[in-house]
This record gives sequence, C-alpha cells and structure tokens, in this order.
Amino acid sequence: HSSISGVVSEITEVPYTNGTKVPAIIVKNDLKFEDAEPMHEPCDYTTLSRKEIIDIVHGAGIIGMGGAAFPTYIKLSPSNFEDVHSIILNGCECEPYITCDHRLMLQGATKIIQGLNIILHLFPNAKGYVGIEDNKMDAVSAIQKAIDDLGVSNKIETKVLETKYPQGSEKQLVSAILDTEIPTGKLPADVGCIVQNVGTAYAIYEAVVEGRPPISRVVTVTGGAIANSQNFMARIGTTFQELIDAAGGFTEKPAKIISGGPMMGVTMPHTQVPITKATTAILCPTQEETCIPDESNCISCGRCVRACPMGLLPLYLDKFGRRNDINRFQKLNGISCIECGCCAYVCPAHLRIVNTIRKTKKQIRDNNNAK
Repeated sequence: HSSISGVVSEITEVPYTNGTKVPAIIVKNDLKFEDAEPMHEPCDYTTLSRKEIIDIVHGAGIIGMGGAAFPTYIKLSPSNFEDVHSIILNGCECEPYITCDHRLMLQGATKIIQGLNIILHLFPNAKGYVGIEDNKMDAVSAIQKAIDDLGVSNKIETKVLETKYPQGSEKQLVSAILDTEIPTGKLPADVGCIVQNVGTAYAIYEAVVEGRPPISRVVTVTGGAIANSQNFMARIGTTFQELIDAAGGFTEKPAKIISGGPMMGVTMPHTQVPITKATTAILCPTQEETCIPDESNCISCGRCVRACPMGLLPLYLDKFGRRNDINRFQKLNGISCIECGCCAYVCPAHLRIVNTIRKTKKQIRDNNNAK
C-alpha cells in the first residue's frame, strides 16, 4: 500500500532501522495525494465472520505499532482462541521521550476503543483492558470517555498503572493488570491473553470498518537537538530528515540519531532512513544528554541482576556473549531478554550489556535460520 499517489520509479533496497537493507518500492510523488479506492466498502464489523476480519487485518498489513512489528493477524489467530479471556491494549508508553501513543489516545480514543471492540468480537469469552500509566491521566480520561460514549463499560475497563519502566513490556503488563505470570518461553496467548498496542487497535478499526490500510502513523520527533519537539501523523516512507525539518531542524549537531527511545532504540547512520509502521520516534539528543563514560571491568555488584525485569543474570549473559559462548548464553535463557536496557543503565562499570545481548540473540537467530 503506497502512502502517496504517483508512479513507481524504482525497486531497490534501502536502509532499515535495524541497520540492514531491505527491499523497497520507490514511488515518485505526483504531489496530488489522491486516495486510492478503499480495500472494501465501509461495513459493520459485527456482520463479518472471524475469518473475514482476520483476512482484512492480514491484507492490510497491520503489525504491532508499538515497535515490535509482529504481524497482527498471527496474534489474532491462536489455536485456543475460545480460551482467551483477556484482551489488553498497551497504552503505557513507558520509555522516556516518546509520546506518540499518548497523543494518539488523546485524539483518537474513539477509534482505539472501536478497534478493541473488533478484537473482542473475535474472542467471545474475553474482556478488554486498556493499561495506561498514571502520568497520563488526560489519556485515561479520553479513553474512559470513549468507553462511556460507546456504551461498552460492561466489557472494557481502563487500568491506571504505576509509572515505571518497562511497564509496557508484554509480560510486565499482563502481570500488572491480571496478576498473572507468563512462564519462560511462553506467550501471553498461552495464559489466555492477547496484548496489542493502542496504535494497532486504531489501525484495525480503520482497516476493518473504513477499508483503509495503515499508510501513516504518529511519530515523535524530539531530543535536545530538535528545535521544536512534537508529534507528527506521518506517511510511511517519509524520511527522518523530512520530519526533522518539519520540527524546525537542529539547534545544534546531535550526538546521534536514534530510531525509537533512549533505552531500546537503535542508532541510525544518517537521516535518509524512511519511517516504517514500527517507527515510534526519532530521537536526536545532544552531547550532554548522551555523555557515556568508557567501559571498565565488571565488579559483580549485582545491580543488573536486581534491575532485570525478566529475572535474568545480565552480567553472565554479557560475559558469555562477549566470549561467543552461545551454549552457556542459551542455558541462562538469554533469548528471553526483552532488551529493555535496565542492566546497562544501572551498571557502575558502564558496560554495554544490552548491546552484547542483542548481538548474541541475533547470532542465535541467524544460526537457526541457516539450519
């Protein structure tokens, strides 16, 4: 689905936010911004079958809009769908700087709740929850008003959660809302839950009811080097540089360009990278904001162990990752790391623990794909 009208000028590869190059279709913008025909005529979702709704979600290319980018139609298709008792929308947005979900909840609350209603239609035995941290009470009010206006308070509940990081992680969110622990190696669906981002619910409503695929998303452009930090409803494919320019450009040279937030984001080599459906933010911090001392030796203080929300042993995962000891890394369940960055944040030796773990996990995935 093209986000602009125009002519296909090239099929090539472009830089992606994970550092690789991916296939891309280049469209020469005719500057008319004409809308294509909708995927289907506007309809009442209650008249559609489960398969029809999931096919629409699949055909629209909807993914996890919180940054994970996992295909939504797969999440909505668990084999035990009749056992699913809870649908949770993630509105926590716990990572510093990022406010795109907050803005969407303020301005698109009705579509978000209607999207959740569509998901609940797929799971007849489920109740809906919207988890929002208590530093976003205006978003809580907007979501609650949408619930009341739509008359769905009997099946959808707003949950106000403590503001802490990483509250928005799936396992932490399920634990906070339902007091249920997801076993190691299992998914939320294995304990009767489906977790979706609020942006994903918004996209589901537009695709199913309006026949509109996700060709744009809200992106936060911020950081000390940005002249006028703000959120944009940006078309997919817009370059980082175009959004930076729209935010007034740089007030000084940024220390780095990050796709995402400061804890889990990925540093970009330049600003000619296109935004995707999974791009939540463009962070441009100053040198002062990113002053990171050189690494020193681990003193086995255990701070990273206490900080890890997954109950892992980051100091050993870092050690085995640096040694390329894949077997011992896997024995310590390193693949379960959610890469939240808490370990690196609290480390007095300033070890880049999460970077090592991320590289090791990628190596494990590459090895498995090569088999």
